[in-house]
Amino acid sequence: MTDSQKSLAAWAAIIAAFILTLWLLAPVLAPFAVAAVLAYALTPLVDRIDARLGGAVPRVLAVVLVEMLFLLLLVALILLIVPIMAKELPLMRDQLPGFLAQVNAAAQPTLHRLGLHFSLEAESIKSFVMTYLNANVEDTMGSVLSSLKLGGSAALALAGNLVLIPVVLFYLLMDWQRFMTALRTLIPPHWRDSAQSFLMDADDVLGEYLRGQLMVMGVLAVYYSLALAAFGLDLAFPIGAFTGLAVFVPYLGFGLGLVLALLAGLLEFSATQGASYAVLMVTVVFGAGQVIESFFLTPRLVGERIGLHPVAVIFALMAFGQLFGFVGILVALPASAVLLVAIRRVRASYLASGLYQR
Repeated sequence: MTDSQKSLAAWAAIIAAFILTLWLLAPVLAPFAVAAVLAYALTPLVDRIDARLGGAVPRVLAVVLVEMLFLLLLVALILLIVPIMAKELPLMRDQLPGFLAQVNAAAQPTLHRLGLHFSLEAESIKSFVMTYLNANVEDTMGSVLSSLKLGGSAALALAGNLVLIPVVLFYLLMDWQRFMTALRTLIPPHWRDSAQSFLMDADDVLGEYLRGQLMVMGVLAVYYSLALAAFGLDLAFPIGAFTGLAVFVPYLGFGLGLVLALLAGLLEFSATQGASYAVLMVTVVFGAGQVIESFFLTPRLVGERIGLHPVAVIFALMAFGQLFGFVGILVALPASAVLLVAIRRVRASYLASGLYQR
């Protein structure tokens, strides 16, 4: 085995060991990975503030300012749900009996044809639930206790991560450049120029991705707010703004917004236009919104900015979702952008090589 083959085998073993370690430590590394992604996105802002102040104040103040602004924006996004819940819960309490009565009247003919004698009135549902619980009290209590244990562990883990992520983010923002310098020293000297050039290109592409994604979020927030308001929904602005901003998490933000709009529409319109009007509103607004986002906004505002063809954007979302599930959908476009940079470099090397010119 030649020296180059030994070197290649050693690097392959190191990479395989690194991937195995990441796989084994995935649950522990999750908050650190989230903090690292946030640090990558927020470091340019910290550097810009630090440079604008000209070193007159310690960098720690710029870090604290940026992190506090980010946390405030995150809290503001969450608080958009508060006025929705504040209005929907009283409406649910007051209108649920009437809504159940309407559903019961519509469903009774079908239930009778199927030979089912069950009423959807509030008292009947309450009696059914109590009877079921009394008949299955031991199994139910065992399931509840088991769920409480599992839920308690999950809640503690979530609470720990919510505390850990801001702390790790603070230290990464403070020493991001030092960490990057330390990582660069691990690259063999004869590869450093190429690696540095690749990282700079990837950084430019990811920056374009983030800017494009912010544009998509802003356009969708305006669209959902105006579209829901056109149907006369009182909570159009908070639901529309939340849905638009939450689409940064693909499908999850869209799904939450759809559920909130449907619930608000059912409670608001059932007594006047009817439940079908609420279903029509959600179908039209969110159906058109999904088409606009998937086939126009994301391919144009994100795909073209990072150099991906609209067809490639759609394929990347489907392929990464198929391979890695929800996480794959979340990282599909940024990962595709970095992969595109690598493909361009491999293509350029191939075209310049003697193998192509033969």
